[in-house]
Amino acid sequence: MSYADIVERVAPGVVTIRTSTGLGSGVVYQPDVVMTNQHVVAENTAMTIEFADGGKSAGTVLASDAVTDLAVVRTARKGLPPQQFRKELPRPGDGALAIGSPLGFQNSVTAGVISGLHREIPGSAAQSRALVDLIQTDAPISPGNSGGALLDTRGQVIGINDAYIPPEAGAVSLGFAIPSATAIDVADQMLATGKVVHPFLGVSLGQLTASIRQQLGVQVDSGALVLGVDPGSPAAAAGIQPGDVIIQFGGKPVAGVEDVLAALRTTKPGDQVVLTVARHADRTQLKVTVGTQG
Repeated sequence: MSYADIVERVAPGVVTIRTSTGLGSGVVYQPDVVMTNQHVVAENTAMTIEFADGGKSAGTVLASDAVTDLAVVRTARKGLPPQQFRKELPRPGDGALAIGSPLGFQNSVTAGVISGLHREIPGSAAQSRALVDLIQTDAPISPGNSGGALLDTRGQVIGINDAYIPPEAGAVSLGFAIPSATAIDVADQMLATGKVVHPFLGVSLGQLTASIRQQLGVQVDSGALVLGVDPGSPAAAAGIQPGDVIIQFGGKPVAGVEDVLAALRTTKPGDQVVLTVARHADRTQLKVTVGTQG
């Protein structure tokens, strides 16, 4: 299909969301349910949904999840066209289309490629676990695109547009989307129970700097510094201590905080994972039973 054919087919399934505090986009997930970002709905419980045919409908937030920055909204209008979501990740270099309402320009389309996978926005781990393990694209994403669809060249939704790095930061076409597999899992949990269960370690993490390395006497160049351990948490039961530096998670190297958060997302509550930590001059392997945070 040509890009025009894809847009013509998908446009009815991409909506504009207007709240009392702002504007964003959404993707039809069920005939009366729209998926969007949590930061689009924010603290609002009711909003207006605008459709490609010019119609409008009331919308009510069913549930939202700040950890993954996703929300589901029930629409008063029924019979909406659910979009096809593709769980498999695209490949870097694949074509991509972003559809949404940047600055209120409804059903705007931008085109590019998949620039990378498993990305994190620099420094994002200190703000939100939502901003790690993302799809990166150079299809331009602007304010108002949030919650809209990132499509492959077959018109399947491969991600929910979430964030971008603005030009004033020196960026050129750096946009990010939540992978569809994550979005589907979270949306289904919210629709079933009204909440999302997240794998949980019970640690607060920070950046490992040269001065901290010297102070702790750890002989590693990178890793995620354990700043604190929640009492009674899986991490505490496994023997993880403040000052430890996590350097491997399940056998995979850890360069920083984002690597731990991304790896944790691939686990399920009850899974046992081996963490390798640097503690002073030693390296220790600790077996952690992943817990639940709802």
